[in-house]
Amino acid sequence: MIQICRKDKEKVYNAIRTGKIDAAEMSFPNLIDDILLTMKKQGLTDLLSASLPDKRSDNKHIPFDILLCLAVAAKLKLKTSLTDVPFAVTEAELLAELGWNIWDNERDINEGLFSESVMRKLLAKYTSDEWISFYNTYVQKYLMKNLDAQPCIHILDCTKIPVNLDNENYENSSVVKIDGETTRGYKLGVLRGVLGDSGIVEETVFGTLKTHDMEHCREMLRKTSCFHENDILINDRGFLSREMTNYLKTVRKVDTYIPARENMAVYQDAVALAVASGKWQKHPNRKRKDQEVQLVTGLGPLWESDEPEKDVPINACVVHDKKAKKFFVFMTTDTARTARQIVNTYELRPEIEEDFRQMKDFWKLEDFKSTKYNYITYHIVMTLVGYLYFQVYKNLDEGKPYVGKSLPVVVKNYKETRPKAVIIYVGQYFGIFSFLEFLQLYAECTLEVRQLLDPILAKV
Repeated sequence: MIQICRKDKEKVYNAIRTGKIDAAEMSFPNLIDDILLTMKKQGLTDLLSASLPDKRSDNKHIPFDILLCLAVAAKLKLKTSLTDVPFAVTEAELLAELGWNIWDNERDINEGLFSESVMRKLLAKYTSDEWISFYNTYVQKYLMKNLDAQPCIHILDCTKIPVNLDNENYENSSVVKIDGETTRGYKLGVLRGVLGDSGIVEETVFGTLKTHDMEHCREMLRKTSCFHENDILINDRGFLSREMTNYLKTVRKVDTYIPARENMAVYQDAVALAVASGKWQKHPNRKRKDQEVQLVTGLGPLWESDEPEKDVPINACVVHDKKAKKFFVFMTTDTARTARQIVNTYELRPEIEEDFRQMKDFWKLEDFKSTKYNYITYHIVMTLVGYLYFQVYKNLDEGKPYVGKSLPVVVKNYKETRPKAVIIYVGQYFGIFSFLEFLQLYAECTLEVRQLLDPILAKV
């Protein structure tokens, strides 16, 4: 039978002394629970349910934000199956802090907090678009405002999400040939905001693999609320579009940084002008000791749109790799920048590639347990939220020791920072006791009561 409990430590304390105990659980702190507790203290977990309508018709005794938080916790613990969600958090103190005030006296905690079918029924009620909207709304409307975070540098990129080529059951997947290799899958487009020592995925789009990167992200670039006047957008060559570059500069007031292709007139002329001038400077990155840079201005007419009169001015930093005997041209609409500033800004771009690498290699972004499109999108979105929490955590005081480290490395070297605790249920109440408090309480109790509490000590 499910019973709603309220937190009242004093009532539980008095009941224990008389031997009236219904249930007790031991709390063993771990890194993921610490991250979630920190997000709770920041007010972020409570906002998950504000970003997605609750479509449940039954089982509403389980708080909606708890279901979503457990889904995120499963991804933080690198669990990909829906069967893992009910077991994602069993640490009693964290559950109580998150607002889990339900005690099922017929269900052992080792059986999970609820049935797996609860999550399956929930997912069936939402479309892929609704899961994407949930993520974007949560980050932009709630998380960034709550953290008072407003990145001014953004990085745009797409990544392939491959699935089994021979399995045609993957809904909305497409088959394309890339570099001579046939691949089935999807495409994830991400707008990443640079935040302190890391970054956050501010907005995302998800769709079929065959869509070109620029077309995949076009509407996001036009409508995103993440852009503000004088912001910077860093792209790769897959987003070369004179029309979009003009639009971002004139309408959104956002400056673009993007490399030119070797077959473009603007690339060829920029290199020729730099070589003729010969005013090279050392590359600002000390690791690139064999490279030199030079600013070339007034390149706008060399990269024309269908309406040349609307083209905005373009400057570029030409990079000369003396050892490889190659040139690179990085264009920008931010014409007040020096060559060194342009290349320093563009060198932030690999950060998003590192995000993709970690999410695929460590966070199991591509490990799908269903071929249904909404299930696949749910998995990706919840993984993104988990990854987001880890990035936010590293930017807070609690996570500073882990800056620059991946989750597996941090988990491996984690040391407990919180003491063990015990949560005890009595009737319609529960209380959380530090392990020291529990031992002191245990010493005061009668032999009969101690026997009721012995199973807790046996877990230590």
